[in-house]
Amino acid sequence: MEQCRILTLEGSALPFDLDITLGCGQVFRFEKIGRWWCGILGDEVVRIRQEGRDLHFAGTTEDQIIRYFDLDLDLEAILAGFPDEPLLASAVGHAYGLRIVRQPAWECTASYIVATFANIPGIRTRIRLLCERFGEEIRSGHYTFPQPGVLASSPLCDIRSCRVGYRDRFLCGTAGMIRDEPGWDRKIADLEYRDARKALMRYPGVGRKVADCILLFAFHRFEAVPVDVWIDRIMRTHYLEEGKRYSYDRIADQARAIFGPHAGYAQEYLFAARSQMIKK
Repeated sequence: MEQCRILTLEGSALPFDLDITLGCGQVFRFEKIGRWWCGILGDEVVRIRQEGRDLHFAGTTEDQIIRYFDLDLDLEAILAGFPDEPLLASAVGHAYGLRIVRQPAWECTASYIVATFANIPGIRTRIRLLCERFGEEIRSGHYTFPQPGVLASSPLCDIRSCRVGYRDRFLCGTAGMIRDEPGWDRKIADLEYRDARKALMRYPGVGRKVADCILLFAFHRFEAVPVDVWIDRIMRTHYLEEGKRYSYDRIADQARAIFGPHAGYAQEYLFAARSQMIKK
């Protein structure tokens, strides 16, 4: 087994809570086994755990850990910039140290296409099956994420066998478009938020929410606010006028108006504390 290394967190790397960050539902290829989180970053099998300010890790480099968990970001400044609002303050206290990771753009896009109308265990199963069938084996039982070209050229029945259901054609179609668009992710990154979302929604299976998830979790567009059933309920219960009908965009715009330029981060804290938020 590869020797473990230690990264001591300081400066902008604080606050950071590994368990909340990997367990809040933003990523699907890490699993907690005992004290360790085990997962795949690119073509590396990674193990990581936290003890206070020390991150113990193996299988990758310190630079990769810093980049993936965005430990160069001044999270404390973002949290301090949130409005003085009791519900959000409670959510931040509940999930203090949660960071939005930097997911690879293609992996994030494909993952959220197959994530629709499924719970987190179901999403993890779908992605695991896709990786086992279409990825490359790194070592026994561990696989890379499938490349767009591989999925684009695969029969729909083979993709569907990974429990993705009707999303097979969406995944195959998007994979083909991305395969044929070198530098697609750089083009998205250069666009303003609404133009970037519009560009992502050209891909089969990418609607407003999926596009916002991709922008938030892969491109770090912190103004993106994915509105799922939980955020919809929290916003309607605590921040919107009762008895009115609100569209997806109206709810997201209201979140941006209330929480500011890092509304996507606020959304993630509210989501992580959703069970407590609904009770209040």
